[in-house]
Amino acid sequence: MAWSWTYENADGDTVGTSETFDARGDAESWIGEEYPDLLDDGVAQVRLLEDGKEVYGPMSLSPE
Repeated sequence: MAWSWTYENADGDTVGTSETFDARGDAESWIGEEYPDLLDDGVAQVRLLEDGKEVYGPMSLSPE
């Protein structure tokens, strides 16, 4: 299985994707570490994908 994140701006437009991870836990750990940089780059929310299918989201990156 391949896990990845889709990045979206505040309007819900896709603005990028992450690298691919072999395990869901690895993908979730990665987003936990990287979200401040993604916020700085204008990413407002993300969606987790498994083999290209949405597992959950949108998930806000805002700390509030």
